[in-house]
Amino acid sequence: MGWCGRVPWALEVAVLVASTCLAGVSGDEFSVLRSPQSVVFRDGSWPIPGERIPDVAALSMGFSVEEDLSWPGLAVGDLFHRPRATVLVTVKGVDKLALPVKGVSYPIENAVPFSLDSVANAIHTLFSEETPVVLQLAPSEERVYMVGKANSVFEDLSVTLRQLRNRLFQDNSVLGSLPLNSLSRNNEVDLLFLSELQVLHDVASLLSRHKHLAKDHSPDLYSLELSGLEEVGKRYGEDSQQFKDASQILVDSLQKFADEMFNLYSGNAVVEVVAVKAFNSPNIRKTRSILQSSQSEQDNPYNLAYPYNYNYSVIFNIILWMMIGLALAVIVISYNLWNMDPGYDSIIYRMTNQKIRMD
Repeated sequence: MGWCGRVPWALEVAVLVASTCLAGVSGDEFSVLRSPQSVVFRDGSWPIPGERIPDVAALSMGFSVEEDLSWPGLAVGDLFHRPRATVLVTVKGVDKLALPVKGVSYPIENAVPFSLDSVANAIHTLFSEETPVVLQLAPSEERVYMVGKANSVFEDLSVTLRQLRNRLFQDNSVLGSLPLNSLSRNNEVDLLFLSELQVLHDVASLLSRHKHLAKDHSPDLYSLELSGLEEVGKRYGEDSQQFKDASQILVDSLQKFADEMFNLYSGNAVVEVVAVKAFNSPNIRKTRSILQSSQSEQDNPYNLAYPYNYNYSVIFNIILWMMIGLALAVIVISYNLWNMDPGYDSIIYRMTNQKIRMD
């Protein structure tokens, strides 16, 4: 009787543990639309942690990361031929897109907000004297970040909501080529969604005017965040015809954008798409003021020093051996000067001695 009473309790515990383990892997998806032969993404359903997506982008471009990535989806590939560009498009409001089967997709575990700032900083640091193109853009939030030649290439790119709206009603906009179906030109939510598709078209169009930048040796980075589909879902509902039409239009636009960027870089670019229903935590930029001193003291009551990063050992060895070399040089020079014979080693003293003898 006692053993039989434990069976339901054990089953409940097993179900609870299983549900807890599966809760971390949501329906969000990380997809690779196009990639060169030098970057190998294995076919499989290995979940990728959401916070490690920037590390995947960095490793695929040949950069090092602070923490090793033990994700089997990315293979080593060709170390001597790295892609010249990485394009990452984040789509909010949907956990999965009906992308073509020729790509590869992986589920996302713990979809937290991320950014490619670390990759952009690595490109800016290592290739500051060359011509890298770094563009990070979120049209609906009017956030834009450009580095290198991106300021000149995308000088005419619409980045504010007013500019995006005006761009849509120009002659060569996407309104004349996209099948709107149930979407309307008179609705602000629909126009916001269509304006993001216009940005995709303009990025590829403006870059095609500077094809020489896609053939140089410095890597380029493009990070675009699209939230128009999320607004369409909030406005009409995810079961509405408008949301279904918008999803299909977005898939077609993403595939066309991926093909255009891939061809501009002569097949040496990685194009990735992250589909996220909703991030687990808000992306809030932390700031510090003098009013937060008491809080910082509570967080660090022992006044411990901050941990050193992975560059500390490199800088320490450079400074250490440079100081040792300078110290040895000073000692050798001082010893030679102290033991120098003026009568034989210096022409000044030799001439002086002759002058004294003549006098």
